[in-house]
Amino acid sequence: MCDTSDGGPEPCPDAEQPGDDEARFSALLEDSAEDLYENAPCGYLSTLLDGQIAKVNATLLDWLGYRREDLVGRKRFADLLTVGGRLYHETHFAPLLQMQGEINGIALELRTADGVRLPVLVTSTVKTGSDGRPLLIRTTLFDARDRRAYETELLRARREADTERERLQKLATTLQQTLLPPALAPVPGLDVAAHYHIASIDQVGGDFYDLFPLAAGTWGLFLGDVCGKGTAAAAVTSLARYTLRAAAVYDPAPAAVISNLNTVLNHEYHGHDPRFCTVIFGVLTPDADGFRVTLAGGGHPPALLLRADGTADYLPTPGGQLVGVLPDAHVATVAVRLDPGDTLILYSDGLTEARTDASAERWGDEALLDFARALAPTTASAAVTALSDLLASFGAGVDDDAAVLAISVPLRPVKSHRE
Repeated sequence: MCDTSDGGPEPCPDAEQPGDDEARFSALLEDSAEDLYENAPCGYLSTLLDGQIAKVNATLLDWLGYRREDLVGRKRFADLLTVGGRLYHETHFAPLLQMQGEINGIALELRTADGVRLPVLVTSTVKTGSDGRPLLIRTTLFDARDRRAYETELLRARREADTERERLQKLATTLQQTLLPPALAPVPGLDVAAHYHIASIDQVGGDFYDLFPLAAGTWGLFLGDVCGKGTAAAAVTSLARYTLRAAAVYDPAPAAVISNLNTVLNHEYHGHDPRFCTVIFGVLTPDADGFRVTLAGGGHPPALLLRADGTADYLPTPGGQLVGVLPDAHVATVAVRLDPGDTLILYSDGLTEARTDASAERWGDEALLDFARALAPTTASAAVTALSDLLASFGAGVDDDAAVLAISVPLRPVKSHRE
């Protein structure tokens, strides 16, 4: 209100009168509704039931490069689609829309006035009258160019990642193969078999084994497991394998061989990056109709001895310490004779630490011993086959590589009294 000369209140000339706000707000709503339709961030389209375009907003016209009079009353929605889009519209989109009354988020491609493909996501609903009869079809279209570009880039990145993963898998497999002997040396009078179970094709494991000839008709054998995985473990595996072979030529006594490896690992890996492994090394010497075996262990699981009479038990090397941890590791030695029908099995802890089910329970040493007792008497080949089948049955439960090396003295054929 404004003051007058006589002090009486009168309306100011510029003051808004009651009802002005409502009129302006109403006009704003009407203007906003029309503007929202025409310039919405998505395309709007209304068609008759036969697909003929009855109404289209400015946003869609701008995307397509058409004038309003080019489309309204002259084209159908399907005319705007690519050839593949029209086929899909006729065989899937239109029938589903007719049955359901709406269809949501369908990916299609429009053809612009200059022939460029425009990827869109389409949602259509059927508008019905008060009597429930369909009147027209309302369609909303979202520009999917950014999404298509993202999906294309994602697919390209996925393909590159798959290619790189295949390359790394091939590299890991090739590297793994170089760390194992191409074939075990044949030993006259002995059955020999080995198996390597790879837990992951993406990483190089640290298990290794070998059997090779030494001087004076003796043979050396070993099986070990390096701590860790990957290229660092592969480097230690290679060093351990070749150190064991070289040390055995210099001094084949099993305790001396492992002590030499311990010295090498302590020299090469020390300070903030220590590397260690477990290993069991043995020397085979023919003895009449069997073999004498001398074993030394460095922190490795004990060997299994399966006798011809059907018994089986562990052959421990007590006191053996991890190789590479201490400068002067104590190494224990044990000797045993293999008679015809006896089998000796070396293995890595990937076997006993495998999970048997979703409960995360480890298979364990007792289970392995029971398994061996059920196998005995057996041969090296049969034992390795049974253990490889067992590892395969664990599936994803084997989360660490597992190696198995078995030797056995074959039973001699029984001669008849006529021979």
